[in-house]
Amino acid sequence: MRFLLPLLLLLAACGGSAPEPEAQAPDPLADAGIFSRDNLMAWCIVPFDASKRGPKERAEMLERLGIKAVAYDYREEHIPSFDEEIAALREKRIDLAAWWCGGVDPRDPLSGSVKLAMDALRRNNESADLWVLLQEKAFEGLSQEEKVALTVQAIEAIAAEAKTIEGRVGLYNHGGWYGEPENQLAALLEVQADNVGMVYNFHHGQEQMERLPGLFAWMVPHLLAVNLNGMTPGGPMILPLGTGTQDRGMIDLVRESGYAGPIGILDHRPEVDAEESLRENLEGLGRLVGSGVE
Repeated sequence: MRFLLPLLLLLAACGGSAPEPEAQAPDPLADAGIFSRDNLMAWCIVPFDASKRGPKERAEMLERLGIKAVAYDYREEHIPSFDEEIAALREKRIDLAAWWCGGVDPRDPLSGSVKLAMDALRRNNESADLWVLLQEKAFEGLSQEEKVALTVQAIEAIAAEAKTIEGRVGLYNHGGWYGEPENQLAALLEVQADNVGMVYNFHHGQEQMERLPGLFAWMVPHLLAVNLNGMTPGGPMILPLGTGTQDRGMIDLVRESGYAGPIGILDHRPEVDAEESLRENLEGLGRLVGSGVE
């Protein structure tokens, strides 16, 4: 005690208390409407991750970033780890919001990636939307009416399957005839199913930017998800948010449209660590909707 009293007196003379910790800058994505962190969904983070994370490490990465939902994409080498992926996301309480089904043959729509997805989801008692990309070659030589009819037939069959796990089907734009919003809307107007909509990817829509201000309002009632990207017409397909020349207009278009669903942010850069890429997009989105993320 004889040493403690002089120390207390010295601290009191010098102003006494320990320095206050530096206050953290406010998160511009904490309360940003549909662009809030709680409404964000990670996309294109599995085959494009330069660090080649496994399921457990990927879920831990999303937890660190505060991202609470993911749309799952994969390549053939990831098929054996489907069950591990679902378990890792559950452990971290991250929502498996969607499952990408690429290369679907509309003449045999319940095979291939759709079957793989449904089998994995069923055996794990899991639900997710199916983001469906139909094979473009299947439409070669067909009239517009035949293309729409083939799309409707395929999507109705997949929608019936998805409904058994309380899932929905999103027509996924990826270029070509099937990737044009007008063609997807034409099919959706004929589909006899109440669990079908659209997934709009800005990174596959550079050539549609001039049409979107008038078109997007027609899309909104059907949109299940919107995936953002840095947008520079004539520039690279993938750009970090906040670095494109049309990014502000893209944000304003989505915000003013009345769209209220999830917002996807991308990795999609195989040469970059997925966490670095997602963080860069979070910072760019923060600058676009708020005062910026430092």
